[in-house]
Amino acid sequence: MSEKFDNNKSGKLKGLRRMKVSLFVTCLVDMFQSNVGRATVELLEELGCEIDIPESQVCCGQPAYNSGYTKESKEAMKRMINAFQDADFVISPSGSCAYMFHEYPQVFKDDPIWEPKAKRLAEKTYELTQFIVDVLKIEDVRAKFEGTATFHTSCHMTRLLGVREAPMVLLKNVKGLKVTELPGKEQCCGFGGTFSVKMAQISEQMVDEKVCHVEETGADYLIGADAGCLMNIGGRTDRRGKPIKVLHIAEVLNSR
Repeated sequence: MSEKFDNNKSGKLKGLRRMKVSLFVTCLVDMFQSNVGRATVELLEELGCEIDIPESQVCCGQPAYNSGYTKESKEAMKRMINAFQDADFVISPSGSCAYMFHEYPQVFKDDPIWEPKAKRLAEKTYELTQFIVDVLKIEDVRAKFEGTATFHTSCHMTRLLGVREAPMVLLKNVKGLKVTELPGKEQCCGFGGTFSVKMAQISEQMVDEKVCHVEETGADYLIGADAGCLMNIGGRTDRRGKPIKVLHIAEVLNSR
């Protein structure tokens, strides 16, 4: 796009048109982390975007799909395809949920009606930081946040969606924030959707290891970009009485 982020004036995108985006809220944000949804909307609006939130959106079908219930998950997927069919861009504050839309073309492979629709949805769907850096071409959102933090790289977002650099590019430009590398950052936190329910004991050991690594950094904050991971790690740090605050990256980037 030709518009540029004006760091010296209003903080809005300059140009003749505003970028129109539709927000894929996700279940966890809708039910448990409305603060993340609010921060996402405020951040995108600050960057000059016009936000639409389709009321007909539901679960993307990932829990059922990852558990092997592909046929049963298709109805939810079809509803999501229809919900966002008129969107210019679909933005999600969750890497794993954003990736699920990219899985739809494979789910509907060889379906003459739904495969083309699924491909169109996948092509216009982005994780939040991916959209800001790769589409809006913004690396500094003028955020201010005092403290020391470490960043959790979630499995779906990095390994499947392929978003690795965008979060760190944005965080390094947050005024007042010091980011330290998380040991064992490539290791899963143990959430894995239904894995944490079906394999609770193994999941607990995995998240305990993740919490220990966070402690090693000496950070006051753990930042992430996937609501499920943050819920899992945050819940464990609370139960263990650790003074580490867990934040979604949207909350940090929206700080002024």
